[in-house]
Amino acid sequence: MKVIGLIGGMSWESSVLYYQILNRKTREILGGSHSSECLMYSVDFGEIALLQHQGDWETLEKKMIAAAQRLERGGADIVLICTNTMHKMAEAIEQNINIPLLHIVDSTAAEIQKKSYTKLGMLATQFSMEEDFLKKRYKTKYGIEITVPEEDQRNEIHRIIYEELVKGIIKESSKHYYLKVIGELVKNGAEAIILGCTEIELLIKQEDVSIDLFATAQIHAENAVEWALTS
Repeated sequence: MKVIGLIGGMSWESSVLYYQILNRKTREILGGSHSSECLMYSVDFGEIALLQHQGDWETLEKKMIAAAQRLERGGADIVLICTNTMHKMAEAIEQNINIPLLHIVDSTAAEIQKKSYTKLGMLATQFSMEEDFLKKRYKTKYGIEITVPEEDQRNEIHRIIYEELVKGIIKESSKHYYLKVIGELVKNGAEAIILGCTEIELLIKQEDVSIDLFATAQIHAENAVEWALTS
Protein backbone atom coordinates (compact mmCIF):
# COMPACT_ATOMS: atom_id res chain seq x y z
CA MET A 1 0.00 0.00 0.00
CA LYS A 2 1.25 3.49 -0.88
CA VAL A 3 1.56 6.03 1.94
CA ILE A 4 -1.15 8.71 2.06
CA GLY A 5 -0.04 12.16 3.24
CA LEU A 6 -2.68 14.36 4.87
CA ILE A 7 -2.56 18.10 5.51
CA GLY A 8 -5.00 18.23 8.42
CA GLY A 9 -6.13 20.31 11.34
CA MET A 10 -8.49 22.49 9.27
CA SER A 11 -10.23 21.72 11.49
CA TRP A 12 -9.05 18.68 13.45
CA GLU A 13 -12.72 17.75 13.88
CA SER A 14 -12.94 16.88 10.20
CA SER A 15 -9.41 15.46 10.14
CA VAL A 16 -10.66 12.83 12.59
CA LEU A 17 -13.20 11.86 9.94
CA TYR A 18 -10.45 11.47 7.34
CA TYR A 19 -8.44 9.18 9.61
CA GLN A 20 -11.47 7.04 10.42
CA ILE A 21 -12.55 6.80 6.79
CA LEU A 22 -9.05 5.88 5.56
CA ASN A 23 -8.75 3.04 8.03
CA ARG A 24 -12.31 1.75 7.65
CA LYS A 25 -12.04 1.74 3.86
CA THR A 26 -8.69 -0.06 3.99
CA ARG A 27 -10.11 -2.72 6.31
CA GLU A 28 -13.20 -3.03 4.11
CA ILE A 29 -11.05 -3.76 1.07
CA LEU A 30 -8.27 -5.84 2.63
CA GLY A 31 -10.18 -7.41 5.50
CA GLY A 32 -8.83 -8.64 8.79
CA SER A 33 -7.08 -6.06 10.94
CA HIS A 34 -5.60 -4.08 8.05
CA SER A 35 -5.40 -0.31 8.35
CA SER A 36 -4.18 2.60 6.26
CA GLU A 37 -0.54 3.59 5.89
CA CYS A 38 -0.70 7.36 6.29
CA LEU A 39 1.03 10.45 7.61
CA MET A 40 -0.69 13.60 8.85
CA TYR A 41 0.72 17.08 9.30
CA SER A 42 -1.83 18.89 11.45
CA VAL A 43 -1.75 22.70 11.53
CA ASP A 44 -3.00 25.14 14.19
CA PHE A 45 -6.43 26.06 12.83
CA GLY A 46 -6.69 29.13 15.05
CA GLU A 47 -3.82 30.64 13.10
CA ILE A 48 -5.15 29.40 9.76
CA ALA A 49 -8.68 30.77 10.33
CA LEU A 50 -7.30 34.18 11.34
CA LEU A 51 -5.21 34.41 8.17
CA GLN A 52 -8.19 33.33 6.06
CA HIS A 53 -10.39 36.07 7.43
CA GLN A 54 -7.58 38.62 7.07
CA GLY A 55 -7.31 37.62 3.42
CA ASP A 56 -3.63 36.72 3.79
CA TRP A 57 -3.66 33.91 1.27
CA GLU A 58 0.00 34.44 0.42
CA THR A 59 1.07 33.41 3.92
CA LEU A 60 -1.40 30.53 3.87
CA GLU A 61 -0.01 29.33 0.56
CA LYS A 62 3.51 29.23 2.00
CA LYS A 63 2.26 27.27 5.01
CA MET A 64 0.44 24.72 2.85
CA ILE A 65 3.43 24.25 0.57
CA ALA A 66 5.70 23.73 3.58
CA ALA A 67 3.26 21.18 5.05
CA ALA A 68 3.10 19.24 1.77
CA GLN A 69 6.89 19.24 1.47
CA ARG A 70 7.20 17.89 5.01
CA LEU A 71 4.87 15.04 4.11
CA GLU A 72 6.87 14.29 1.00
CA ARG A 73 10.12 14.24 2.97
CA GLY A 74 8.42 11.96 5.49
CA GLY A 75 7.72 9.36 2.82
CA ALA A 76 4.21 10.18 1.57
CA ASP A 77 3.39 8.99 -1.94
CA ILE A 78 0.42 11.31 -2.39
CA VAL A 79 -0.91 14.44 -0.66
CA LEU A 80 -4.47 15.27 0.37
CA ILE A 81 -5.60 18.66 1.68
CA CYS A 82 -8.23 17.70 4.26
CA THR A 83 -10.45 20.71 3.60
CA ASN A 84 -12.21 22.22 0.58
CA THR A 85 -11.29 25.85 1.25
CA MET A 86 -7.53 25.37 1.22
CA HIS A 87 -7.75 23.91 -2.27
CA LYS A 88 -7.56 27.58 -3.20
CA MET A 89 -3.80 26.99 -3.30
CA ALA A 90 -3.85 23.43 -4.66
CA GLU A 91 -2.09 24.40 -7.89
CA ALA A 92 0.72 26.15 -6.01
CA ILE A 93 1.20 23.08 -3.82
CA GLU A 94 1.31 20.78 -6.86
CA GLN A 95 4.03 22.95 -8.41
CA ASN A 96 6.21 22.65 -5.31
CA ILE A 97 6.14 18.90 -4.64
CA ASN A 98 7.21 15.86 -6.62
CA ILE A 99 4.33 13.58 -5.67
CA PRO A 100 0.68 13.77 -6.78
CA LEU A 101 -1.95 15.88 -5.04
CA LEU A 102 -5.39 14.28 -5.01
CA HIS A 103 -7.80 17.17 -5.58
CA ILE A 104 -11.08 17.02 -3.66
CA VAL A 105 -13.05 18.29 -6.67
CA ASP A 106 -11.72 15.54 -8.92
CA SER A 107 -12.70 12.84 -6.44
CA THR A 108 -16.16 14.33 -5.87
CA ALA A 109 -16.85 15.03 -9.54
CA ALA A 110 -16.12 11.40 -10.42
CA GLU A 111 -18.88 10.30 -8.04
CA ILE A 112 -21.27 12.95 -9.32
CA GLN A 113 -20.74 11.82 -12.90
CA LYS A 114 -21.74 8.27 -11.96
CA LYS A 115 -25.21 9.69 -11.27
CA SER A 116 -25.16 11.90 -14.40
CA TYR A 117 -25.97 15.05 -12.42
CA THR A 118 -25.01 18.37 -14.01
CA LYS A 119 -26.42 20.99 -11.63
CA LEU A 120 -25.72 20.77 -7.92
CA GLY A 121 -26.15 23.03 -4.93
CA MET A 122 -23.16 23.51 -2.64
CA LEU A 123 -22.90 24.42 1.04
CA ALA A 124 -19.43 25.49 2.12
CA THR A 125 -17.44 28.34 3.65
CA GLN A 126 -17.99 31.80 2.21
CA PHE A 127 -14.58 31.51 0.55
CA SER A 128 -15.60 28.38 -1.33
CA MET A 129 -19.13 29.54 -2.15
CA GLU A 130 -18.23 33.06 -3.28
CA GLU A 131 -14.91 32.50 -5.06
CA ASP A 132 -14.34 30.35 -8.14
CA PHE A 133 -11.49 28.01 -7.19
CA LEU A 134 -13.89 25.07 -6.67
CA LYS A 135 -16.85 26.08 -8.84
CA LYS A 136 -14.65 26.76 -11.87
CA ARG A 137 -12.96 23.37 -11.65
CA TYR A 138 -16.32 21.59 -11.44
CA LYS A 139 -17.54 23.51 -14.49
CA THR A 140 -14.51 23.56 -16.77
CA LYS A 141 -13.23 20.02 -16.13
CA TYR A 142 -16.51 18.19 -15.60
CA GLY A 143 -19.37 20.31 -16.95
CA ILE A 144 -20.97 20.48 -13.51
CA GLU A 145 -22.76 23.71 -12.65
CA ILE A 146 -22.61 24.76 -9.01
CA THR A 147 -25.28 26.92 -7.40
CA VAL A 148 -24.94 28.44 -3.94
CA PRO A 149 -27.38 29.94 -1.41
CA GLU A 150 -28.34 33.60 -1.12
CA GLU A 151 -25.94 36.02 0.59
CA ASP A 152 -27.62 36.05 4.00
CA GLN A 153 -27.72 32.25 3.96
CA ARG A 154 -24.05 32.06 2.95
CA ASN A 155 -23.20 34.29 5.90
CA GLU A 156 -25.04 32.06 8.36
CA ILE A 157 -23.67 28.83 6.89
CA HIS A 158 -20.16 30.26 7.27
CA ARG A 159 -20.82 31.41 10.84
CA ILE A 160 -22.04 27.97 11.86
CA ILE A 161 -18.93 26.35 10.39
CA TYR A 162 -16.45 28.64 12.16
CA GLU A 163 -18.28 29.23 15.43
CA GLU A 164 -19.73 25.76 15.92
CA LEU A 165 -18.63 22.89 13.70
CA VAL A 166 -14.86 23.45 13.81
CA LYS A 167 -15.22 23.38 17.61
CA GLY A 168 -17.23 20.16 17.57
CA ILE A 169 -20.44 21.96 18.55
CA ILE A 170 -23.48 20.27 16.98
CA LYS A 171 -26.81 22.08 17.30
CA GLU A 172 -30.21 20.90 16.12
CA SER A 173 -31.10 24.49 15.25
CA SER A 174 -28.12 24.68 12.89
CA LYS A 175 -29.01 21.36 11.34
CA HIS A 176 -32.55 22.58 10.68
CA TYR A 177 -31.18 25.75 9.13
CA TYR A 178 -28.90 23.83 6.76
CA LEU A 179 -31.75 21.51 5.79
CA LYS A 180 -33.92 24.54 5.03
CA VAL A 181 -31.22 25.97 2.77
CA ILE A 182 -30.81 22.61 1.04
CA GLY A 183 -34.56 22.54 0.40
CA GLU A 184 -34.41 25.95 -1.23
CA LEU A 185 -31.48 24.96 -3.44
CA VAL A 186 -33.42 21.92 -4.62
CA LYS A 187 -36.51 24.05 -5.21
CA ASN A 188 -34.35 26.30 -7.40
CA GLY A 189 -33.16 23.43 -9.58
CA ALA A 190 -30.32 21.65 -7.81
CA GLU A 191 -30.41 17.93 -8.63
CA ALA A 192 -28.25 17.01 -5.62
CA ILE A 193 -26.11 18.69 -2.97
CA ILE A 194 -22.37 18.89 -2.39
CA LEU A 195 -21.32 19.20 1.25
CA GLY A 196 -18.43 21.43 0.23
CA CYS A 197 -16.97 21.89 3.68
CA THR A 198 -15.66 18.79 5.40
CA GLU A 199 -17.10 19.81 8.79
CA ILE A 200 -20.65 19.85 7.42
CA GLU A 201 -20.54 16.05 7.40
CA LEU A 202 -20.57 16.23 11.18
CA LEU A 203 -24.00 17.88 11.01
CA ILE A 204 -25.84 16.65 7.92
CA LYS A 205 -26.17 12.98 6.92
CA GLN A 206 -27.63 11.28 3.85
CA GLU A 207 -30.54 9.97 5.91
CA ASP A 208 -31.57 13.57 6.69
CA VAL A 209 -32.62 14.27 3.09
CA SER A 210 -34.37 12.57 0.20
CA ILE A 211 -31.88 13.68 -2.47
CA ASP A 212 -28.29 12.60 -3.01
CA LEU A 213 -25.61 14.24 -0.86
CA PHE A 214 -21.97 14.20 -1.92
CA ALA A 215 -19.92 14.24 1.27
CA THR A 216 -16.54 15.51 0.12
CA ALA A 217 -14.42 14.24 3.04
CA GLN A 218 -15.87 10.73 2.71
CA ILE A 219 -15.39 10.67 -1.05
CA HIS A 220 -11.90 12.19 -0.94
CA ALA A 221 -10.57 9.81 1.72
CA GLU A 222 -12.07 6.70 0.12
CA ASN A 223 -10.63 7.70 -3.25
CA ALA A 224 -7.21 8.07 -1.62
CA VAL A 225 -7.36 4.50 -0.29
CA GLU A 226 -8.33 3.17 -3.71
CA TRP A 227 -5.38 5.06 -5.23
CA ALA A 228 -2.98 3.82 -2.55
CA LEU A 229 -3.98 0.20 -3.10
CA THR A 230 -3.91 0.21 -6.90
CA SER A 231 -1.15 2.61 -7.95
